[in-house]
Parts: sequence; C-alpha cells; structure tokens
Amino acid sequence: MKKLSLLLAALAFTAAPAFAESAKKLVVLIAGKPSHGHGEHEHNAGVLLFKKCLEQGAAGQVEVKQHLNAEWPAADELGKADTVLIYSDGGGGHPALQGDHLADLGKEMKRGCGLVCVHYATEPTKEKGGNEWIDWIGGAFEVNWSVNPHWDANFSTLPPHAITSGVKPFATNDEWYFHMRFREGMKDVTPILTAVPPASTMSRKDGPHEGNPTVREEVAAQKPQHVAWAAERADGGRGFGFTGGHYHKGWGNNDQRKLVLNAILWTAKAEVPSNGVESTITPEDLEQNLDTKAPRPAPAPKPAAK
Repeated sequence: MKKLSLLLAALAFTAAPAFAESAKKLVVLIAGKPSHGHGEHEHNAGVLLFKKCLEQGAAGQVEVKQHLNAEWPAADELGKADTVLIYSDGGGGHPALQGDHLADLGKEMKRGCGLVCVHYATEPTKEKGGNEWIDWIGGAFEVNWSVNPHWDANFSTLPPHAITSGVKPFATNDEWYFHMRFREGMKDVTPILTAVPPASTMSRKDGPHEGNPTVREEVAAQKPQHVAWAAERADGGRGFGFTGGHYHKGWGNNDQRKLVLNAILWTAKAEVPSNGVESTITPEDLEQNLDTKAPRPAPAPKPAAK
C-alpha cells in the first residue's frame, strides 16, 4: 500500500508541470503588413512588443503566439485561442476580411473566444465585418460616421474595471478615432478611455473619415467621446477596442501599454493582476523590429509668387 501511494505521488508530481502548462491561456497576436511612414502603423513591431511585455508580466498565465505581415493562423491554433488580437490596417484590406477569415473568427467567437482590435483594425467595412465587430467587440469605425483626426487626448479619469487595474490617468497625442458605431444603447459595452476632442479635430472638410454634420455637432457641444471600450457577449466572450496606436512611440507610455496588456488578459479570461500587467521597456526596445519603409516623398514646392 505504501509503494502504491508513493507511485501515485510520483505520477502527480510528474504531471503537474504539464497541467500547469495546459492551464495557460493561449493568446494569438496578428500583425498586419507594413503601412504608412517610419514609426507609424508599426504592426509587426507592436505585436512583438506586446509579446515581450506579456512574457515579462504574465508569463505564468499566458502562452503567446504571433503572426506577422498579415499571416493568418492555422485553424487548429485559432481553435485553441482564448483571445485573438489584431493590429493592422483596416477597410477592405483588413486581414480578417480576406478569404474565409471572417468565418474563421466567427466560429471561434461562438465558443467564447476573446477579440482585441487595435487602431485601424477597429475598422472593417460596413458591408463586411461591421455588424460582426459591433457584436464581437461592441463597436466599430464606420465610414461617414466615425472620424480619425490626430489630437491630444487627456484621459483624466478612468472607470473601475479589470482593464484599468494599475493604470493612472494619462494624456497622449495620437490618431484617436472617435464617434464610433456602438451597440444600440451601449448594451454590455463599458467605455474605458473617454475624452473631449478639441474644436481643431473638425478643421477638415466632410469626408468618409474626416467629418460629417452629426460629429461636428457633438464636438461643438463638447460631448465626451469614447476611444477605447470593453464589451461582453451573450456567448460569454469578451471584446476590446482601442483606437489609438498610430504612433509606435505611444507604446512607450507605461499606462497606455499596460491598458492594452490588461485588456488582452481580460479578454482571454485570465486574472488581471491588481496592479495590472507590469512591463519595462527601453528606448532601444521601441527601435526593435521596425519595418523597413521608403521615406515619404517631400511635399511639392509651392509655386513662386508672381
């Protein structure tokens, strides 16, 4: 009997590491192709930075797999994912809208997988993906309704939520999209970052991304706008939308970075530490993995005055 007890104890000890490993949440990070100028829309570098930071501050809770340059995960990997993050360009070129990818995601959303969309990835098209985004993450950028100006956003107060754990109020200059298309009545959607856009955000003419009468009226009335939000779904899944992230240097802001890292854990249904996901990066870290991009052409010289 004593020998049997020792054998069972040995087996339990041997199996413990394997069990602990399987208990980790699988986070799948998808980066879009290179886009914009140097230091802008650095999807590959951003995703690799998120991976580095998660492995610093949440190594015991998550396993992280990354896919760069719009590579799409295999079905078996997606089928095991606890949450998926997409940081990419949007519109018709959105990686989630290519081929059968939207259907692939839909299958995983039905089983309760989480979804995080960063910056332009919050914009599918109204015709394809728009309704799904509103369902899966609670909101989406909609052309001729939402706008994408660059402005200084001051997040002076933060709501109590697992995603804001350890995050202090902060302010950054970014291409903060706003006037997003949210679920009717904001059902099960919690605003996370909210600020009042200045009048200068409406300095452009009306256009699909630039402005429209409804948003102009709201800015004139100084109505607060939600630029990051969390959502819960009837299927048990969770979503998070974050409209900043145009500038790679923004991830050097500890509070902005921590907010997104917390959201990754929350959407994966992992426990968010009481002080948030702690990570340390250096200026050198922000220079790593940047895409090689041709410099933008210089503006044409103005004609000489006659």
